[in-house]
This record gives sequence, structure tokens and C-alpha cells, in this order.
Amino acid sequence: MKIVVSNPKDGKSYQAEVPKEKEGSLIGKLIGTEIDGGIVGASGYTLKITGGSDFAGFPMRHDVSGPKRQNSLLSGGTGMNSDAKGMRRAKTVRGNMLSDETMQINTIVLTAGEKPLAELMPKTEGKKKEDRR
Repeated sequence: MKIVVSNPKDGKSYQAEVPKEKEGSLIGKLIGTEIDGGIVGASGYTLKITGGSDFAGFPMRHDVSGPKRQNSLLSGGTGMNSDAKGMRRAKTVRGNMLSDETMQINTIVLTAGEKPLAELMPKTEGKKKEDRR
């Protein structure tokens, strides 16, 4: 499970991987719950869950209860890009509870620790794609 930690003070975000043995402690948590940053190696930090997405990319919504995926009639907000004012559309979204199908968790920093996040979560370089011209 991947976790994205956003720091509103400097406007930067950091990615980390939650170890398999600690994923169980996150299952069942709701959007808006405060968690300890030690789960991802940011000890001393307090994080607030703001959302996430599942293995198929469906976003989590705070107003859909439970861990299930469902079709909801949306007029705006997470999971809906409206083209015109007043437009409503049925969209598939994920509930507000973390489950084993959650692949990404979005969080923000509530209280900072002693060390900056840049030191605790160093940037990793990914594989570069080949030029296919």
C-alpha cells in the first residue's frame, strides 16, 4: 500500500510504501482519522487521512460509508468532473473506510516532527521509459 504525505506548510508531497506487516493497523480507519507517522518512518509526525483510491483507481469519498464500491449520483466533488452547472451523473466511487483493496492513501501533516520530511522520505528515482520513435 502506498501512502502520499502532503505538507501544507511547504506545499510538497512525499511518497512512501507501508510495510506489509503494518498494513493491518490501517484497515478499518476512516477518512478524517489521525494516524501516527511512524507507520511510514516519519516518527514524531501526526497525519490525517484525507482520501485515497483502490486497486482499480476509483477514488474514496467521505460521504459514502463503508469500504464498498458503489455507484452514486454525483453533482460535484471527488470523483466527478462536471461539464455544466447543475449536471448530475452516476459515478463509481469507493467508501470512506480503508480496506485491503485500498492501494493509495492520501494524508496531510497535522503536527510536524523534529526532522524534515525530505530527510525521512528521500526521493527515489524511477525507471525511465525508452524513447520509442
